[in-house]
Amino acid sequence: MSRPPLPPFTAATAEQKARQAEDAWNSRDPARVALAYTTDSRWRNRAEFLQGREAIQEFLTRKWNRELDYRLIKEVWAFRENRISVRFAYEWHDDGGYWFRSYGNENWEFDEDGLMRLRIASINDVPIKESDQRRSDPCRSPKSMLSKAVTTTTGSPKCPAPSRPP
Repeated sequence: MSRPPLPPFTAATAEQKARQAEDAWNSRDPARVALAYTTDSRWRNRAEFLQGREAIQEFLTRKWNRELDYRLIKEVWAFRENRISVRFAYEWHDDGGYWFRSYGNENWEFDEDGLMRLRIASINDVPIKESDQRRSDPCRSPKSMLSKAVTTTTGSPKCPAPSRPP
């Protein structure tokens, strides 16, 4: 099974691969997401180590049963040959109604068919108020989840700068 774009990656194809991953993960469909990985794909997600599509699908099922109303944005950080590195942020809440924004980095390695054979993810969670979500307000777009993670945003008359946490 081939999953274009294929390595070696260019800036455009690395971006396309990140968009495909973002769209698949936002579907919250574990079977769909798992198809992007080799049958023996290896993962490190936080402190959990996985191998194989079946384990990936089981992990994602658990994840999205716990992380409700999940919304993700990814951005290519670097790429070379058959590897892509992305930074990401996503928002979600638990079954108690507590909201979080999770920030992280992923390193991806692909086989010659464009399937991911290695995924290493480092992720940190930040509790947020429901009113601090950046999911639908144009001044708090999902893209702003990433810019806030790395740089201080400056405000404009239409979109004031967010307050910094204590």
